[in-house]
Amino acid sequence: MPTVKDFKSRLEQKTLHVNRVIAQLLDSIDDMHPRITEAMRYTLEAPGKRIRAAMILFCCELIAGKTNKDAEIAAAAIEMVHTYSLIHDDLPAMDDDDFRRGRPSCHKQFDEATAILAGDALLTFPFELLAKKVSDPATAIRLIVSLASAAGGAGMVGGQMADFLAENEKGSLKLLKYIHTNKTSKMFEAACTMGAIVGGATKSQLKHLADYGLKIGLGFQIADDILDVTAATEHLGKTAGKDAAQGKLTYPALVGLEKSKKLAEKITAEAIAALKIFGKNADTLRQLAHVMLERTK
Repeated sequence: MPTVKDFKSRLEQKTLHVNRVIAQLLDSIDDMHPRITEAMRYTLEAPGKRIRAAMILFCCELIAGKTNKDAEIAAAAIEMVHTYSLIHDDLPAMDDDDFRRGRPSCHKQFDEATAILAGDALLTFPFELLAKKVSDPATAIRLIVSLASAAGGAGMVGGQMADFLAENEKGSLKLLKYIHTNKTSKMFEAACTMGAIVGGATKSQLKHLADYGLKIGLGFQIADDILDVTAATEHLGKTAGKDAAQGKLTYPALVGLEKSKKLAEKITAEAIAALKIFGKNADTLRQLAHVMLERTK
């Protein structure tokens, strides 16, 4: 298995690569209102780990032995959809946060209307990219279905709705798992699925990678809940302690900090177990699971 240092170097390379692809795609826009593209660029250029995008590239590499142009477009697309969700999350009607990734939130840098519209553009533009720039129409359709399903009302949007309705209410583990699975995990599942698709995976390979993605996404969200309690704002890049202040249903609030940590470890182990069929070739994804569990921001 690669060392943590080697893995982080690889992840950083993937981040830089995805950033270049996104910049090129933004530069190619010539028919969108300039204020919209300015707000899109501002939010996309904020420093981020590009985990979902990197997962697409890693999964494509696992299956095909290397990345390809379709993987690059898919990686940029999922990152744009994720960024739209962050813009809308930060709005006063949602989580009402003034900071994101260490910078003023989009609605603070511009205004609420611009932030809403920039988010709308970042949600729709990726599907145009997938439809136009993926090499094979059948592959494009599979990618679009995967991303749309994960991001829509039966995925991230539905999870956000349940999360909002659960504020200041007595919740259950069943409800909390539903929220985290839909709000976060399904986008990780989509990342692995999309990477598998562009790599030419078999049904069995795709199933195992999807299972890995779903579990690693849940572990990521539990770790995020823990960090909101334990980390400082300057390390998080967003306001710490917001979950408790807003009465959010989280794992630390429901089962306590120590049990939350054990649950994150258990789910991470399950994610790693899903990679068994790939042997040592999946060591990068195993390392990713460990790094995400142990992250401090």
